[in-house]
Amino acid sequence: MGPLVSPDWLEAHLDDPSLVLLDVSFYTPDKAAWFEGHIPGSHYVHWKSFCWEVPARRFAAPRTMADRLASYGATDDATVVLIGDTIQFATYAYWVASMVGLEDRVTVLDGGHRAWKEQGRPLTMDPPPTPTPGHVTPGSEDRSSGVDRSDVLVHLSFDDRVLIDLRSAEEFSGERVAPLTAPFDHGAEARGHIPGARHLPHEDLLTEDGSFLPPDALEAAFAARGATADKDVVTYCRLSHRASLGWFALTRLSDRQHVRVYDGSWTEWGSMVGMPVEA
Repeated sequence: MGPLVSPDWLEAHLDDPSLVLLDVSFYTPDKAAWFEGHIPGSHYVHWKSFCWEVPARRFAAPRTMADRLASYGATDDATVVLIGDTIQFATYAYWVASMVGLEDRVTVLDGGHRAWKEQGRPLTMDPPPTPTPGHVTPGSEDRSSGVDRSDVLVHLSFDDRVLIDLRSAEEFSGERVAPLTAPFDHGAEARGHIPGARHLPHEDLLTEDGSFLPPDALEAAFAARGATADKDVVTYCRLSHRASLGWFALTRLSDRQHVRVYDGSWTEWGSMVGMPVEA
């Protein structure tokens, strides 16, 4: 199974017992689109609770992530389809799975919940059957696809490093901290962007229904911002889910290797005393 599956493929395989469908949402249960109609058989998961050990503010360990997948019925022979609400929450979960050695267990639904719904595909209000817990063998941990703030700070003046900011124009300019779609405008003390960052709104990587552009168009979007194939690319946003979309586009839909995510993103950078900022 590759990193991305189409809605056509998933609809044709909805009755496949080897599939586990997880609707990965930014929203808490009172606001998640899953509760207003979801892909038959899919389970709601909250992106941060699923991918993190929240009280410790760190990514889930390999054993923890394997057990979470298994709790929804996954086995070593199953494929877990990640359905984003919206798609970047699925790519974030995919990115985390890749760092704990479970990438071969997961795939992303192209366009996520939005594209499925807009294409008129089947939705249900019925809860999925209670899964029989499976067993998933933990993978080996490899955090090399992420960087921390010290790495970003040290490399600010390096010509071979390109920072790509996938936030909205309002966030990048410093007009807002959160996107216009958010019900609030907070999340960091400072406004603006990391010095030298190139702006690439994450929507520029997607079609109108939230599906990915073809690989050549994805490459062109990054190259237009100076993130050519010979560069070391680091993506960031505010909470890093949009950054994961850029990472996924270049490394899984194209064939780039030197692309990483700054997971702390603007929430961390814009809240640290003394960090350089441009606006």
